[in-house]
Amino acid sequence: MTAIELAVPRRMARPPGRALTTLRRGLFGSWLNGLVTLATVALLAVIVPPLLRWLVIDATWSGSAADCRAGDGACWAFIAAKIRFILLAFYPAELQWRPVLACVLMLGLLAATALPRFWRRELAIAWPAVIAACWLLMAGLPGLIAPVSSNQWGGLPVTLIIWAVCFASALPLAVLLALARRSNMAGLRLLSVAYIELMRGIPMVAILYFAMLILPMALPAGQSMDKILRAIIMIALFWAAYIAEVVRGGLQAVPEGQREAAATLGLGYWRIMQLVVLPQALRVVIPGLVNQAIGFLLATSLLAVIGIFDLLNAAKASAADPSWLGFYDEAYLVVAAIYFAFGYGGSRYSLWLERRLHRERRD
Repeated sequence: MTAIELAVPRRMARPPGRALTTLRRGLFGSWLNGLVTLATVALLAVIVPPLLRWLVIDATWSGSAADCRAGDGACWAFIAAKIRFILLAFYPAELQWRPVLACVLMLGLLAATALPRFWRRELAIAWPAVIAACWLLMAGLPGLIAPVSSNQWGGLPVTLIIWAVCFASALPLAVLLALARRSNMAGLRLLSVAYIELMRGIPMVAILYFAMLILPMALPAGQSMDKILRAIIMIALFWAAYIAEVVRGGLQAVPEGQREAAATLGLGYWRIMQLVVLPQALRVVIPGLVNQAIGFLLATSLLAVIGIFDLLNAAKASAADPSWLGFYDEAYLVVAAIYFAFGYGGSRYSLWLERRLHRERRD
């Protein structure tokens, strides 16, 4: 037998001058492009030098608040003195290793979830286990770990825990809502539509006030619930409505023939959803899910309205210290950099995951 080898054409390397030609055409390919380019350069020439001077050249890198007020630049000495408070808020100094460890566990879980090689049943078990471990680390356990009131929680651990727990809880609920909205059962479909439209029509601030003021009244007499737990429950229910619409778009993108072909093989409804429809639908809506996740991360800053010291609220409180009063710009810049790192990292991850899943599907 004769073996026939198929030569796969390799991607041709771009000529060295091709990139410069493309850049030149993009910046000065027409009179309008050239005008916009020149206007942008002029604007940057006006903005960048003073900003760079304030951020780096004239900045105060060490010293006291008096040294900062004597200078004309940013006070990075304030960040050095208050970075622990910005990240961990009022958590007792001698126990701050616990929220740090909780952050490491949560970030490790998120990193494992982001890699397709770990998409197994064990990962679904790891989520509640890690969340419980983080909660025990933060809250303590009487007799074993010194208890710490949730009123002393704050900063990055609270932001990460609330965001991750709410999104992880909202996603399966959103899938059920999306399936119910496309159901042939009129009553179930009506309930799903009513829930989604009601939640999407209420501001998140109102949901948070409901969690703080109305939800405790629904508890039996003598019963109480931690305010962070109340916020997590209501935020998860709120976010589920938004994610459900994203998932519904993915379900509509799956051809009906896929479901019909699976039904002819004798598969039931839930097996068809599990093995055929949902894997394709969720692959389609990866950009939408990542976009929602980034938006929800930024929305955690609204927790400040109910007295929960998230990352942004902790930064604001750090600049209210009488010893360092007024250095809000530096505090907000640090928090903005942290949010940007998560947001930009999430968007790049979304692109990487799309390319990987597309390549696997093509192969």
